[in-house]
Amino acid sequence: MAGHQCEALWAEPARLVENATSRPGVCLEAEVPEALFQGMREFIRCHPQWDHSSVFTSALAGFLFQNGAGETSVKDHYLAGLFADF
Repeated sequence: MAGHQCEALWAEPARLVENATSRPGVCLEAEVPEALFQGMREFIRCHPQWDHSSVFTSALAGFLFQNGAGETSVKDHYLAGLFADF
C-alpha cells in the first residue's frame, strides 16, 4: 500500500482527516465490485455536484439508517442524501 494516503481499515485503525469542508472525517479504503464502481463513476460524471466521498457517505448513512442506527448524525446524513439535488 505504499503511496496510498488511506490505510485499509482492517490493517490499521482508521485515522481522522480534514476534508474539503473542514469537518473532521475518517479516511477509508474499500474494495467494491467493478459494476458498482462503474455505476458510481457514471453517476458522478452526470452529477458533478457529487464526488466519491459524498456518494459513499450517502450510501453508508442509508445502510446504517435502514438497519436501525439511531444516532442523530446518521439520520442527518441519511436525510441530506434523500433530499440532495440531482
